Amino acid sequence: MSGAISRPGAAAAPAPALPEAQTPVPSPCISLCEMAPAVGAEPALCRGCLRTIDEIVKWGGSDDHYKRAVYAEIRRREADLEF
Repeated sequence: MSGAISRPGAAAAPAPALPEAQTPVPSPCISLCEMAPAVGAEPALCRGCLRTIDEIVKWGGSDDHYKRAVYAEIRRREADLEF
């Protein structure tokens, strides 16, 4: 028997939504602001949020459509990361 206690009728907490699915779309900034050098054809990226400097500058004045497009690029960049 596990040590977990359950209450009858208690629902599990919902899984948090991806940030890009929220409205308004929150910033991906994690306060680790350091630009990594450009690699090949890829522009320099922030080591914390994986955005380009242009994406960071445009973020505050942009609509959710633009921000979701940036998140799509962030997800692509995350998938390409090599450790």
